Formats: sequence, structure tokens, C-alpha cells
Amino acid sequence: MSFCPKRDKIARVNRADLNKKTTDIASMFDQVAERYDLMNGIMSLGQHLYWRKQTVAAVHARPGQKVLDVAAGTGTSSEPFADAGVTVIAADLSEGMIAVGRRRRPDIEFVQADVTALPFTDNEFDAVTMSYGLRNVADYPKALRELYRVTKPGGRIVINEFSTPTFGPFRTLYRNYIMKLIPPIARKVSSNPESYEYLAESILAWPNQDELARHFAEAGWQDVRYRNLTGGIVALHRAYKPQA
Repeated sequence: MSFCPKRDKIARVNRADLNKKTTDIASMFDQVAERYDLMNGIMSLGQHLYWRKQTVAAVHARPGQKVLDVAAGTGTSSEPFADAGVTVIAADLSEGMIAVGRRRRPDIEFVQADVTALPFTDNEFDAVTMSYGLRNVADYPKALRELYRVTKPGGRIVINEFSTPTFGPFRTLYRNYIMKLIPPIARKVSSNPESYEYLAESILAWPNQDELARHFAEAGWQDVRYRNLTGGIVALHRAYKPQA
């Protein structure tokens, strides 16, 4: 059997695992960037549009304010803010995602950044938000502390993340859907279907709503609340940085 170093390298990085090494996560998203938005729509059965609308409403940013959108990917989560006249910075770990985003929306500022070590000053943003990205961070409590650092006193955080359905029978049905249907769909649509095996695993391994809320409070955020969407498939966590 012949050995191809390049092919072997691709095989090693085409999906991350639950250790969530930063380099593996970035490489994985680089490889799915071109069709990532399409896959989001298919996997969520179109619910991602409703979830995004609710996230934007929860951030409640106004023209003249500055918002940091982390794990912004190709910028689909950032563009509602830009369209409303809000100054938004779209940050993502993946250069591949950012490249697609810059082609889509050249008017939005994209920054390559690790959420555990953000390249921004203290107290810079009126609001910070992150959709479907926090569970891909190995040290997500550190990410919550770093987001706290760059938020202005009195500013807010909104995290939209997959969560735990609240109704038992629906929770069982949902878990079966994730593990049995998402990988076959990805094999037909995605250029890197193995990555969606990791994404499905990461959803099932993620803390439930109350546990995640506790980590918000431990990072210093106050008035931590969450709202379940679509029966708890995703949850919007919202909190505030105390006034100085």
C-alpha cells in the first residue's frame, strides 16, 4: 500500500474529538466552510432562522453600539446587526470560515480569534454574543471569563447553544435523530461528513441549561437567565456584567 503524507494529514484533521484541541477545531471548520450554512439549514430543519432571530432580539443592540459576535463563521449571525446599523465585529477561529464571510459581506469586519484569548481591550463592547460555538471550546469557563473581560460594565452577553430538550420522550427522539440521521445527511451534502459526527457527539455531551447557567455566574456574570427554544433543542443564555 502506498503512503501519501498529504492524504494522511487530511485524514487526521478532518474531524475533531471531544478533547476539542484548538488546532483540530479550526482545521475541521476550515474544511466545511463552503457548505456550512447549507448544512445548518438542513440539520435544523430550517429552525436556525427562528433561533437566529431570537438571538438578535435578545442582544437588543442599537445603532451606535458595538457588538462582538464570536464563532461568527461566515457572518450569517453578524449581518442582522450590520444591517441594523450596529457596529459588529465577526470573530472566528477558522480562517476558512472568515474567508467565506469576507466574500459574502465585505462590509463587515472579520477577525481571526480564539475566544479564550481575545485580541481586544478590556471593556470594549456593549454586547457579546456567540451562537453554536461555546461547546467547541475545551475550556469554556475560561471563554466566559474572557467575554466578561471585553464587555463594558452594564453590558450583556447572549449565548445561543444547543442544549437539553425538557420533555423526556422528545429528548429520546432528539438524541436518536442526532446520532442516526445527521451523519448520513452529512455524507450526502458535506465535503467533510466526519466532522458532523463530532458535532453530533458534542451536542449530546454538552451541559444542560442549569449547569451552563452556573458557569456564567462563576465567571462573574449577573442576572443569569435562559430561555428554551424549540423544546430545549437550543437555549438562549443571557446575563449582564455588573456596573462599575
